Parts: sequence; C-alpha cells; structure tokens
Amino acid sequence: MVSRLIDDDDVKRTFVLDTNVFLYDPNSLYVFKEHDVVVPITVIEEVDRFKKNGDETGRNARTFSRELDSLRKQGSLSEGVKLDSGGSIRVALLQTDSPLPAGFGPSSNDNLILQTVKQLHDDGCIAVLVTRDTNMRLKADALGIPTEDYEHAHMHVDEDYQGCRSLGVEHAVLDDIYQQGWCSWDESTLFPNQFAILQSLENEGSSAMVRYDAERERLVRVGRHTEGVWGIYARNKEQLFALDLLLDDSVSLVTLDGKAGTGKTLLAIAAGLSKVTDVRTFTRMLVSRPIFPMGRDVGFLPGDLEEKLNPWMKPIFDNLELLITNKDPISDRDDRVPAYQHLIDQKIIEVEPLTYIRGRSIPHQYLIVDEAQNLTPHEVKTVITRAGEGTKIILTGDPRQIDNPYVDATSNGLTYVVERFKGSPIAGHVTLRKGERSKLAEMAAELL
Repeated sequence: MVSRLIDDDDVKRTFVLDTNVFLYDPNSLYVFKEHDVVVPITVIEEVDRFKKNGDETGRNARTFSRELDSLRKQGSLSEGVKLDSGGSIRVALLQTDSPLPAGFGPSSNDNLILQTVKQLHDDGCIAVLVTRDTNMRLKADALGIPTEDYEHAHMHVDEDYQGCRSLGVEHAVLDDIYQQGWCSWDESTLFPNQFAILQSLENEGSSAMVRYDAERERLVRVGRHTEGVWGIYARNKEQLFALDLLLDDSVSLVTLDGKAGTGKTLLAIAAGLSKVTDVRTFTRMLVSRPIFPMGRDVGFLPGDLEEKLNPWMKPIFDNLELLITNKDPISDRDDRVPAYQHLIDQKIIEVEPLTYIRGRSIPHQYLIVDEAQNLTPHEVKTVITRAGEGTKIILTGDPRQIDNPYVDATSNGLTYVVERFKGSPIAGHVTLRKGERSKLAEMAAELL
C-alpha cells in the first residue's frame, strides 16, 4: 500500500534527508517542491563534524548550516518552516528509545536516522528516506521503509554520445572532403565538434574522418596532419580525434574519457607542452587532480608541500618524464634531477592539487584536470569558472573508476560536463576505447 502511495504524484510526502545528501548538495533542502523535508537532529550533529574542513565537503557543510539558520529566523524549525513551494522544512528529534529489530547492531548515527524515519512512518507519515549511502537504503528497505537515492544528483546520460559516430553519405560528399578538405553540412545529425566516420553509400571501401564545424555548418576533414606531438603519435582514430581537439585553439573545453591505458592524460600533456613551449599559445601549463583516493588531505603526509604532493601527482610526473626524455633522449642532465624539473623551476609547468584552485583567476593557461570523474558537478563548475581570457581546459578521467563516495557514474563532474556541453561550439569530447599502454594492461582492463 505504501509503495502505491509513494508512486502517486498527487500524494504529499515527507522526505527525510541523510547527511551525505547535504554534504553533496547543500541546496537539497529546496528541491522537493510541495513535499515536506525533515532533517533528523542526528544529521545536524554529523554535519557539524565537517564544518571546519577546508575542502568542498566542509564548504557544503557550512552552507547547509547557514541555510538552516536562515530558515530558523523565519519560524520554528521544530514545528516546521513553510516554503513558497508549498512544502515545509523541520528538524526532527527522536521521541522514542525503541530499538531497531535484532540484527541492526549497536546504536550508531545511521541507526538513529533510521529510527527517526521509522518513527515518522509509524506515526502515519508517508516518510521516504533519501540517502546516497547504498547500505542505508538496504537497511531501510529491510525495515519496510521507502527509500531512494538523491535523484537530483543524477542526470540522464546519452550513452550513445562518445564524440564520434558513423554516417552513410552520398559519394559526392566524400569527393568534396578529399578535394577541398571540407563540405557543407546543415543537418542536425551531429553535435558541434563531434567527429564522424563517413562511409560512401555507393562504395563501401570509401570513407573519411571529419569533425563538424557548427558555426560554419561544414564537415572538416581530420587526419591529414599525422605528425607527432612531442614524440607522441596517435595510434588509433580516437587518439587522432583527441589530438585534433587538443591542438585546436578555438575549442576552449575538451573532455576525454576512457578506461585506463587509453592515453588520455599523456595526449593532453603532450599537446599542452607543444602549445606552451613550442608555439607559445599559452603562458603556462597547469596540471591538477583531486586528492583521492582515501579522502585524506595532503596534510596527513610527511614533508613540505612538494613532498606531500608527490604521491598524488606521481602519474603526472611520470608522463612529463616520459615526454621530455622521449623528445630529448640524449642529454647531459643530472640523472638525479627529474627531466621536467627545469620547466617547473621556470614556471612553464605548474602541478598542484585542486584544493588550491578555488578563488583563483587563470588567464592564458592550458589547464589539465586529471581524474575529473572524482569531482562533483559543483566542484567542476568551480574549476571551469576559474578560466580567464584565453585559457583552455582539458578534463580527463574514467567514470567507471570513481573513488569519491559522494558521486557515481551518472552524477560525477566529468559526466556532467560532457552532457551539458555537448551542444556547445567551444567544447568537444572523445571517448577513447583502445588501450595502448601495453598488451598486458589492455587485457587486464578488459578481464579484471
């Protein structure tokens, strides 16, 4: 009976929000429209533990506390503060000491929240627990309490959009492509900067690789320029497409996703070195990544800032070392000093965690954010809005390998940007499929 009522949009519901919802989105108080929102007092206790953190979680905790305090000034939170949407927000105290059924273990904050929901449910409310914690949803279900994920965090993802598609065309289109390097195209079959492999409808052996230029409504041939970038050559068509976007100054935002070993970070850094040191389109290459896994800040590691960052930034340093020694294999450099160190000393390359990006303005720089799948949509917005005039941003990552407990495949920052920017003429995306690190790495990615 409860499930039927929950599915009825005309029935007013009471949504009980878990702590992790507010730490993910502090504005979640206001997204439930005409329905009532209940915040267990245990949640406020838990949020209080995060308010001094200097990361995004801490900022969200402080924002949530301020929002709740502003509501307190409008009325009694214990009785419920009415919203313009028709719903209300109130803080609920646990009124009973009745324990949960056997098997739930000793008292914990999670169990106190579950007891609060059960109390509302037993009092006749159509109470729904909203939590990002999978185990909490399982325990609530065992109690017969309706529960769901915070769906506002998820977005519909077009899984068919991978930055490239195949199209059958008249052979005359291919003739124009090969004769002048482009052809007119005003159909709505492609997104801006989306790549396409054109196949002749008359001759199966004829094809061409193109990118859609939406502003001039034309298909532009790619693949004519196959010279390497800092000694790195595209080994497959997706890598060729990625380089085409990375080296195009008219594309301000590039997203690259794919499994481990497909070359996302290496290609981005190679193109960045070329743009910064060779053609000098940008003044500096800034490489950053969120400090995951384990969720521990660099302050937990010994040493000065450079020594603290080294374990987290090691993949970046490895790629820099490979590229620089690959371009200049014979050198009188001191083997004890990394090959890239002189570029860092001259401020041509800057490597730092995303913790220090907030509040900055970054003009005329080539900014790479690696492991972007570990960012929330709010965090990735913070990063992109740091871009000043003439800055190019590249986001790389694998949505299938997420270390951040507050995001998943459909709610992470990288997926969010790909979906939101796919219609923009200043953005482009490529999904890299084929691993090129080694046969062993490719097989491991597929089998393990």
